[in-house]
Amino acid sequence: MESSLFLQLKDKVPTGLQLALKKKLENTSNDKIEAISMLQLKDPIIGLILSILLGGLGIDRFYQGKILLGILKLITFGGLGIWAIIDWFLIMPSIKKDNFEKIEHFL
Repeated sequence: MESSLFLQLKDKVPTGLQLALKKKLENTSNDKIEAISMLQLKDPIIGLILSILLGGLGIDRFYQGKILLGILKLITFGGLGIWAIIDWFLIMPSIKKDNFEKIEHFL
């Protein structure tokens, strides 16, 4: 069960932390694994798509759950476009890190 859960989570956590996650899942009880499988994790690909299409309006940050940054990005029109472009490169690693922290909270 741990290996199938790991395969589901693999693309939603940072590459550098995947091995650590796999080891932690191997030593985790079935109750915790079941709880982790029920988590609502954000998809980094959707975050990137939102960033490219609607990043100037802060929609990518709202999706990530960072409401204050989303509002700030919205009222500055994505930092006049500069912040929006920078987020094209930062949003996926940021969402993956948030997902890993959420999983680690249950471990």
